[in-house]
Amino acid sequence: MKKIHLLLLKSFIRPFIVTLLIVMFVLLMLFLFKYIDDLIGKGFAWYIILELMMYNSATNVVMALPLSVLLSSIMTYGALGENYELVAIKSAGISLRRAMYPMMVIIIVISIAAFAFSDYMLPVANLKYYSLLYDARKQKSADLLPENIFSNRFPGYTIRVKHKDPDGQTLHDIIIYEAGTGASSGTQMVTFAKTGLMYRTKDDLYLVLTLKDGVRYQEDPGEKSGVARQRLTRFRFEETEQKFDLSGLKMTRTNENEFRSASQMMNLRQLTHFVDSANKNIDSTRYQNYRLLTSYIRYALVPKTSIAVKQTVAADSTRPKEQTAKINALNNASSEVHQILDALRNRVDQHNDASKTVRKYVLEYQKKFTLSAACVVLFLIGAPLGAIIRKGGLGLPVVVSVIFFLIYYIIGTIGEKSAKEGDWSPVTGAWIGIVILLPVGVFLTYKAATDSSLFDVEIYRRFVGRIKFWKRSRA
Repeated sequence: MKKIHLLLLKSFIRPFIVTLLIVMFVLLMLFLFKYIDDLIGKGFAWYIILELMMYNSATNVVMALPLSVLLSSIMTYGALGENYELVAIKSAGISLRRAMYPMMVIIIVISIAAFAFSDYMLPVANLKYYSLLYDARKQKSADLLPENIFSNRFPGYTIRVKHKDPDGQTLHDIIIYEAGTGASSGTQMVTFAKTGLMYRTKDDLYLVLTLKDGVRYQEDPGEKSGVARQRLTRFRFEETEQKFDLSGLKMTRTNENEFRSASQMMNLRQLTHFVDSANKNIDSTRYQNYRLLTSYIRYALVPKTSIAVKQTVAADSTRPKEQTAKINALNNASSEVHQILDALRNRVDQHNDASKTVRKYVLEYQKKFTLSAACVVLFLIGAPLGAIIRKGGLGLPVVVSVIFFLIYYIIGTIGEKSAKEGDWSPVTGAWIGIVILLPVGVFLTYKAATDSSLFDVEIYRRFVGRIKFWKRSRA
């Protein structure tokens, strides 16, 4: 029995690791395709890109782990069925359910590890990833002087380069507009140069432009008040240098504490504390809204013998004075209603936003557990499917696993959006995919244990033939 368990474990571990790495690689490529324009051409150090890819890989575990469990379980039991090893196991008196026990133990261990990862490591990875991605996307391009574009990358300067050689350093037809600052705030300079050479200093603090064969025009404000551009200076040069500060173009990191309030950056303890605090604030806001409305509420005591009073009011209502009083009362009531609506409009919006935030955080709380449950449920689907299909490798198992995973992912996405909008409760939205697929897994496990030919095409052909024969006989 131990040898059979060891055989099953070896058959599962290798495909699981391979499929996990493949899925992680595919998701990483999707990330690079999505943000390639925000990362290329900004002069990042290689370790910044590597760090961003590492954090993204950690965040992709939530999607890659369930898919890998599903695919590897189908491949494992499909290969065992294709090589008639399951038949040998059953002929030895070992049922499929009993043969699944060691695999189930491994899946439970993986689920526990997934829960620990989602509660302890995933919030840290999300914090590092989103903060670094925000700074990377905010970073300006490293192409400081593009061709035929007036670049404002350097404060106080506007530079245009008509043409650049393939080496990226030799420039042609350069125009530099410079506005004076400080004491020379009224001074304006324009520099023209036929050619130039661009390079950075060794400490990467300055960009140096060596300009050749050009002229510089400088306009100074008049010495008398109210007289502008009184003096024009023209300076011709064969070669000159101009430095531009690069300190403002380097990547600056945002304080990570600014991102800690997001739900993806919190563990279970932090989410519980936030939800409790938010619910207390919502209750306090409701009490304040109630106190705001009570000042507008009017109570009138009408005696039991109100019939005589009503008759008297009805008789007096024909008088012009009473009609004017009624109109005034209605106008006052309408005015109070509008005041109440104006007072509550902003408060209602704030209440809806706070409730939506609470639902989002409760949903994130539930997702800490759904990752572990998804691994178990998808294994219950994948293992019997492999035993029924009896096909190993990366052919049919990949197609079947992708279909079931897409069903799980689409249902989960719909549930999350419905929960965030308030159509469903957060618990329902988080667990709807698990609840729908769990009966499917139990059904497939039962069919595989009873050696059901669920995917035998010949059986369905015979069934269709019987239906056609029955229709012909009725005709």
